Amino acid sequence: MKIVELYLRVRQFVEGRSRRETARLFGIARKTVDKMCAFSAPPGYRRRSPAAKPKLDGFTGIIDQILADDQRMPAKQKHTAKRIFERLRDEYGFAGHYTIVKSYIHDRQVSAKEMFVPLHHPAGHAQVDFGEGLIGGVARKLHFFCMDLPHSDAIFVKAYPAETTEAFLDGHVFDFFGKLPLSILYDNTALAVAAILGDGRRKRTRAFTELQSHYLFEDRFGRPGKGNDKGKVEGLVGYARRNFMVPMPDVASFEDLNSRLATQCLERRREVLRAKPLTSGWPRT
Repeated sequence: MKIVELYLRVRQFVEGRSRRETARLFGIARKTVDKMCAFSAPPGYRRRSPAAKPKLDGFTGIIDQILADDQRMPAKQKHTAKRIFERLRDEYGFAGHYTIVKSYIHDRQVSAKEMFVPLHHPAGHAQVDFGEGLIGGVARKLHFFCMDLPHSDAIFVKAYPAETTEAFLDGHVFDFFGKLPLSILYDNTALAVAAILGDGRRKRTRAFTELQSHYLFEDRFGRPGKGNDKGKVEGLVGYARRNFMVPMPDVASFEDLNSRLATQCLERRREVLRAKPLTSGWPRT
């Protein structure tokens, strides 16, 4: 505990002072001060290189290939560490122990896991998605268009009987915000994307191309199956369903419902304004 406290005191003291002076005052080596500035807590022992595994080194390529092939297999038919060990032993003459195979596979799987970092949302960019809910009276499904401005937290929600091209185009109501975005992030909806080409480029639908040509915003698309790419608008879909559609709206028409939704979006914007300054940062009108 004393070492951790020393780390804290040194890191606080060194701000605005030389590391040589800090080392002299605390009676520690200059290299120790450098290490304390690099780590917020004692890092413990660190290997300069990975531990040698001589019995496994000739088999790591085989393990890597098995793990790569497993990515195309159903989850219930992927190799366990035990099964990989058995194959190495029976098919390739591996003479080592199961534990080193298991340890290697664990390290590979940890390093391969997708890492998530906080997303930075610069001004002037939007995200779009559709959600589903129910409308009262005779309960029936509705589809609602959502546009979110992550930088300012301003939102727009509009309901439609179906998720059609007409609804998708109509939902781009930039007058509601008073500005045009620099770019809009979408999923790979068929309303905008006719096909994903081999190199990852998107072939746009004609209707979406005409919309983009009219307003001159840049389009961006999330990775297939990666909803976290547009996490703000994904969150808006859930927020709108929980807050704007509970209890189930009982209205005479979609016009009445959308009038109510517009009012609720504006009210939420006022709540955000009360909590923090709302800066759209959009340079275009």
